This record gives sequence, C-alpha cells and structure tokens, in this order.
Amino acid sequence: MLKQFLSKLPRKSGKSDSPELARSNSCTKAGSTPQPHRSNSFNSGSGRPCAPKRTSSAVFPASVVAGIEPLLPFKDVPSSERMNLFVSKVSLCCVTFDFTDPAKNLIEKDVKRQTLLELLDFVSGSVRFSEPAILAMCRMCAVNLFRVFPPNYRSTSSNGGENDDDEPMFDPAWPHLQIVYDVLLKFITSSCLDAKVAKKYIDHSFILRLLDLFDSEDPRERDCLKTILHRVYGKFMVHRPFIRKAISNIFYRFVFETEKHNGIAELLEIFGSIISGFALPLKEEHKIFLWRVLIPLHKPKSLGVYFQQLSFCVSQFIEKEPKLCSTVVGGLLKYWPITNSQKELMFLGELEEILEAINMVEFQKVTVPLFWRIGYCINSFHFQVAERALFFWNNDQIVNLITHNRHVILPIILPALEKNAQNHWNHAVLNLTINVRKMFMEMDDQLFMFCHTHFKEEEAKLSVLAEKRKEAWERLENAASRQPITGNTAVLVTPLATSIAY
Repeated sequence: MLKQFLSKLPRKSGKSDSPELARSNSCTKAGSTPQPHRSNSFNSGSGRPCAPKRTSSAVFPASVVAGIEPLLPFKDVPSSERMNLFVSKVSLCCVTFDFTDPAKNLIEKDVKRQTLLELLDFVSGSVRFSEPAILAMCRMCAVNLFRVFPPNYRSTSSNGGENDDDEPMFDPAWPHLQIVYDVLLKFITSSCLDAKVAKKYIDHSFILRLLDLFDSEDPRERDCLKTILHRVYGKFMVHRPFIRKAISNIFYRFVFETEKHNGIAELLEIFGSIISGFALPLKEEHKIFLWRVLIPLHKPKSLGVYFQQLSFCVSQFIEKEPKLCSTVVGGLLKYWPITNSQKELMFLGELEEILEAINMVEFQKVTVPLFWRIGYCINSFHFQVAERALFFWNNDQIVNLITHNRHVILPIILPALEKNAQNHWNHAVLNLTINVRKMFMEMDDQLFMFCHTHFKEEEAKLSVLAEKRKEAWERLENAASRQPITGNTAVLVTPLATSIAY
C-alpha cells in the first residue's frame, strides 16, 4: 500500500541547467530515449528536453528519438510565460537527427523544423531576452551547428584552384541548418539582446568553434557564417581583437602549414570590411597583419580562389595609408610566381592597380627591382604574360611615372624590348613591343639612342665572350679525345670519339 501511495506522488523536477555550454550535451546518455514533450509543459524548470550526448567524431550527430511532440504556440500563452515557453522550445530543438537518411524520423524532423520557424518569428520580435534564454539559445546553436568534418570531407578541396570545375559538396542537413543559422543571425542582430550579458555565452570558445565551420565544403553555409561573424564583430566590441587574432591564425596555418582551407575567401571578405573601418593613423598591429598575413597569402597555389578578396584587402590598406605602396610592391616581388603563368597574370593585374595609386616618392623606392621583373615578364614565352606586362604602357598614370623616371627605367627595359623585337614568336606581342619602343623614342630621343648604342655594345661583347667560350670547349673536347683510356678514367665523349668503346 505504501509503495502504491508513494508512486502517485509527483516527482521532483530537475535542477536548473548549468550556464556552461560545455555541459550542454550531457543530459541524455548515448543510446537512451528522450522522454516525449507534453503539449502543456512550457515551464523552463520542468519538461525541458535534453539533447543526446554527441561524440566528437560524428559529422551529423544523431540521436535515437522515440518521438517528440510540438509545444504550445506562443500566441496561446500569456505574455509573462512566453519567455519560459521560448526556453522550452529552444531546448526541444537541441534534439538532433541523422539527415543522411531522408526517410528516418520524418515526423520528429518536421516538428523540430516547425519549432525552429516559430523561434525565428519570435526572435524577430521585440521581446527582451533573459539570461536563461540567451544561454539556451547559445546551447541550441552549439548542439546543431558545431560538428567535426572528417578527413575525406576536406580532401575534396585539397588542391584549391587546381580543381575549380569540381562540384562543391552540399550538406544533406542544410535545409535544417539554414533555419538554425537564420535564428542565430536574427538573435545576434536583435536590438533586444543585451551584449553585456550575451558576451558571457558568445565567448572566445563559441567564436573559435564558429570559425572552425568556415572549413565547410558547402558554400551556402560559409556564406551564412560570413554574415553572422561580421555581425558578431560589430556587436561585441570586446571580442574584436580576439576575432582578428583568431582569423590571422587560420591564415598562418593555411599559408605556412596546410594550404588547405575552404573558407579563405569568406574570411578575407570579412577582413576587407574590417580594414575599411580602421582608424587613422593605422596601428602597428594592422601594418604587421598586412606584411605577415596578406602578402604571404599570395604564395599558395590556390590563390585564384580568393585573389579578388585578397586584392581588395590590400587596396584598402593602400587607400588608408599610401606610404604602404612600396611595402606591398616589395612583397609581391618577393613572392613572384616564376613558373606559374596564371598567377603571374594576377600579380601583374594587382601591380597595375597599386601603381595607379602610388606617389612618386614610393615609386622611386621600388623602381629598379620592379622594372627588372617587368622586363622578365616582357620576355616571357607565354604570350599573355608578355602582353599583360606591355599593357602597362597603355595606362596614363603609369606612363607619367615612367616619363619622370625614364633615365632609370629605359636602360633596364630596352634590352627586353630589343629581344622581343628580334625574335618573339607572337605577332601581338611583337606589335606592342614596337609601340613601346616608339613611346620611349618620343619621350627622349637622345636617351633612347644612347641606351640603344650601349645595348648593341653589350650585345657585341656577349657575342665575343660566347664565341671564346665555344672555342675553349672545342679545344677541351679535342684534347680529351686524343687521351688514351686507362682503367676507369672518365672520358669526355665528343662527336669525333663516338666510336670509342668503354
């Protein structure tokens, strides 16, 4: 009788959740079945669902769900209880499913989807979020979004720009993840969110795990992450230095260790808007970021994937402080792609944009090494590289710089122009070369004739040296062919001694 009586007593509700996000997944043991949610239980202290424990190796964490039931709509409860109902609905969405199997848990997935849509409408409103609500929201986003990408998932993009025609891998859970991202974005941008309270839960650990998701193969997810991280940077000023440092570490790892990451373009796009907001004069840490991060990002093979965003970031620095032009040009020359013609074309394009903004003093600092490199490009057997280098003389701003420094530039460039005029195989390059020669003659005829005469003299000297070198080798070959062969003595083989047997 006593046992029957005690069994009818209501059970004591569980303790309130800990504010630590790290304990958010310990509510239900792996393999256990969560209790179904009652339609009349919207109190945050009781009836709160718990997410099953997720293992770090799971790509799409799944739980064994017997069934979940939708909670009451927000319109059916008093205003004083809506925040408690919000917490309960958020907790219900902590239950995760396996989206790799479309036929599995269809009813439960639809219930969760409808609940997420309700949450999206709610966070778009004007209700001020309590601290338990902020905690529950951060926990729900962590459970649904933060996951580990397996090695074979990353390997499809390991070659970066080399396989640009490959189809990107789309996440089968994206229709579900997209709503979670939308809820998080609306939550962060809400004017009812107190940043001073939220920063305790959207902390450094949360931001780091958010940055880890930028390595997703799905471009739709990276695009959502780009918007969210930008909003986080704008709302939480206290986290700004940490976000810049964390992104810099991703760039360091990409350039100097792995050269494998899917989200470099998106991260650079975020940094482009960050740089545009830098105050003047630029801090030393920002200049260090330019030299140690942005310039070395020109080195990887996959530059073409993120070149547009990288070039924009560099141009923002130059626009902020034109004195950095010579630093950037020196960095480009340091990482110049000698054996990659496609990257050379990109470098030449970026170089032209920089020269359009450079002043005379900064230009004179890099004139000699810059035009030695342009001269090599003019002599390139890849006609597009040679053509792109010669197009510099179609830019009035660059021609003006060259005119004022022709005494330094013409002696460097004229040998490259003469070699092209004599034997370049491409007619378009040949015509452009002749036009550039004419421009130099019109700039300063006397200087041109002096440099041309000097070039002819140097060419004659080189021809004499080459002839002497050829004669010396012929004498050595003749002398070696007359020597008797003894033992394992090395023999210089010449056309006159091809019949000698070893």
